[in-house]
Amino acid sequence: MPSSFVTAVATRTGTRGTNADAAHTWTAADGAVGAAVIDGIGHSDPLHDLVPVLAVAAARTSATDGALSGLLTASLLVRDPGAVPVTPRVDAVAVTARARPGHATWICWAGDARAYGWDGTTLTRYTTDHNVTTYLTTHGIPAEIADRFANRINIALVDASPATVHHVTIPAGHLVLLTSDGIHDQITHDHMQHLVAKHANTPRALVQSLTAVAQPDHDGYRDDATTLVIAPA
Repeated sequence: MPSSFVTAVATRTGTRGTNADAAHTWTAADGAVGAAVIDGIGHSDPLHDLVPVLAVAAARTSATDGALSGLLTASLLVRDPGAVPVTPRVDAVAVTARARPGHATWICWAGDARAYGWDGTTLTRYTTDHNVTTYLTTHGIPAEIADRFANRINIALVDASPATVHHVTIPAGHLVLLTSDGIHDQITHDHMQHLVAKHANTPRALVQSLTAVAQPDHDGYRDDATTLVIAPA
């Protein structure tokens, strides 16, 4: 059957030289689209090898069984360190989605990967980062202090369970944007919204523009940057 959605993925390797991000989309036989963005924590050969596998497994499971099942499938693949465990342990943050024609898009996430929705006018962030910064600001700590702990993740794939992760829905008909922190930490929300407004009808151009404009931080470090779009066809 013709797909009711157009999807696009783009990723750009950061200054470390090897990409620890991955993203994937999968369209099931019934037309449902599953999607996942995985952002590996740290850098190591075992992590770089596993992250693309996590993205495929999470996306395909999300398409058939839902975004929560997709996220938990990825969690299962990192929870057991193996008979010969590696150091540091492989872990990642993730956001998954399931979009079905005529239905709201279900989102599930662990960590600081994000999901946004575009209604044709406004870009809305639907996720809340699972990190120490969010916890501190929620409890009244000033942002200039809390921001120092943005890289301290509270919930990652190793910790993921139905009780620890969160889910939300984005209304049917809205464009869905998934990002790793190499995108949303390096681009202001207003700039993201401008690019979405400009390229909403051309998802490939949208994801390419978002990865292209992600800038290095004040120390010259640029994180791996990955973004994924699910747009109504």
